[in-house]
Amino acid sequence: MLQRMVARRLLAHLGSSGLLPRLQSAYRDNHSVETAMLKVLSDIFLANDNGDLSSQSLVLLDLSSAFDTVDHHILLHRF
Repeated sequence: MLQRMVARRLLAHLGSSGLLPRLQSAYRDNHSVETAMLKVLSDIFLANDNGDLSSQSLVLLDLSSAFDTVDHHILLHRF
């Protein structure tokens, strides 16, 4: 309980002081792996629209933990 209270106060301070990067998704309300993925996809599409060679760029995004909470039986059934 003490850890949660300290974490909440620390995140509130970092957020109000502008010390968290604007695009950081971890440990923030209303941010998730989905918001991070949407940002990456948006950047790729924008670069593609501008004629940049984004399709030849290598994008490394660790999504391994994104599937930790997925019920794999349901996921396989839907596929």
